[in-house]
Amino acid sequence: MLMRRLLLGIFFMGVFCSAYPGYAEVTGSLDLINRAKEHDGKLVTCQGEVIGDIMPRADHVWLHVNDGYIAVSVWAEKELVQEIKYSGDYRATGDTVEVSGIFHRSCLEHGGDLDIHAQRIILLRSGVVLKNPLTSKKAQIGLLATSAVALFYLLKMFLQSRPHLKPPG
Repeated sequence: MLMRRLLLGIFFMGVFCSAYPGYAEVTGSLDLINRAKEHDGKLVTCQGEVIGDIMPRADHVWLHVNDGYIAVSVWAEKELVQEIKYSGDYRATGDTVEVSGIFHRSCLEHGGDLDIHAQRIILLRSGVVLKNPLTSKKAQIGLLATSAVALFYLLKMFLQSRPHLKPPG
């Protein structure tokens, strides 16, 4: 009787676990690019910083995930990206996410581009706004450089308007 219950329990655990998609181990962008043919049409998982704009398209969005080497395009339903608050640019470090989905080395739906059709996106770490204040030294250098350029431009214009003052040659 105990053996029967044990086997029945193992059977139901197998059925329960198979109801959820098995997500792959994390694949880097270089591996996706270099072995694109092998990954094509398969479930992949990648991690990285969300960079650039998140571009809405009806009930989906485009986003780009950069693992430090290459940014991979991700096509996702809007609901999957609701937790994402920061995209990386010169003002902020983007949220770090884990994306799992079907990899396409040449997606027919999206003009033949390489992309991942996300099935799951998990926020791993929130991004932050970068603090890069304008210091007085930076302002002085900028003002000095702008003044020098303006002075040379005015001098050139003055010399061009006075042909008799032009140096020979």
